[in-house]
Amino acid sequence: MKKEINGQMLEIPEHVAFILDGNGRWAKKRFLPRNAGHVEGAKTVEQVLSDAHDLGIKYVTMYAFSTENWKRSQEEVGALMKLLKNYLMDCIERSAKNNMRVRVIGDISALDQELQDRILELEEKSSANTGLHFAIALNYGGRDELRRAVVKIAKECKNGTLNPEEITEDCISTHLDTAGFPDPDLMIRTSGEVRLSNFLPWQLAYTEFYFTEVLWPDFDKEELINAILYYNGKERRFGGVLS
Repeated sequence: MKKEINGQMLEIPEHVAFILDGNGRWAKKRFLPRNAGHVEGAKTVEQVLSDAHDLGIKYVTMYAFSTENWKRSQEEVGALMKLLKNYLMDCIERSAKNNMRVRVIGDISALDQELQDRILELEEKSSANTGLHFAIALNYGGRDELRRAVVKIAKECKNGTLNPEEITEDCISTHLDTAGFPDPDLMIRTSGEVRLSNFLPWQLAYTEFYFTEVLWPDFDKEELINAILYYNGKERRFGGVLS
């Protein structure tokens, strides 16, 4: 989809994935506890979702909590879990108001029952919404996602519902947490780090990457437009064919 932004006709990526990085550094720069950065980062999530919708983006995936994040201090993990519970509860009302469909990707079985219940309630209540599709990667790790997909496929082969010859790339995609979502066109990582950190390794195979020094709590619509401008400046090639 093309849209005029700041006097330019730009191709709008259908699906944008975000690695939200820099909350702790944002807080440290202001001599605040790390959790203050996470709280401010949660506010940025809401603003970016609104901006993405206004710009015509249809799918957004955000890396909220990775399988590796459990290694952080108990105090920080506890604060993050509390923040996530509150966010998911508020998200039920916001998703209804904004016609936003929400799903959570990752292994939620490792989360406490209250958080699991809130996730299932949010997904159920937003399932009929037709606006922006928002995926929250929670207790997510790309290798773990692929492992779980392989286990599902192996079980189907074992019980005879799937033949090994039918295991195509499309088949694998349908067994991933992101089944039903198009692969991201653009991945944005904030705070200057230049790595994927185990985020969507299968889905990002042909994605354009935009790395910015901006810390996540400071990320705004202007920087999102900068990322879209970068995306428009790239030649999209798939299998050697210019698209």
